[in-house]
Amino acid sequence: MFRPYSKLIQIQVLDRVFEVPENNPLLRALQFVAAERIAYGRFCWNEECQYCRVSYDLGEGSAERTALGCKLVVQEGMRVKDVSLELKYCLRELGLKIPEKS
Repeated sequence: MFRPYSKLIQIQVLDRVFEVPENNPLLRALQFVAAERIAYGRFCWNEECQYCRVSYDLGEGSAERTALGCKLVVQEGMRVKDVSLELKYCLRELGLKIPEKS
């Protein structure tokens, strides 16, 4: 299910830090921390559905960007600032603080 990896890296998703497999798309990384929930999401995994859209940056002082979690490869220190409604639903049991602007 996951691309080959040799270590876990830290990324921040909303208000929590998680260790996820390097060299994997963000959506797979989220599946690493919420396996069953992501598996039941309505994700197409090939850019068509847009259900995995996220806003993120690569650390302090970097520009905020928007991308699809199925295509965005995780990087050490990545900070996911906002997630799509579908991802919010799938990650709800992790107790993440959801931004009010969403």
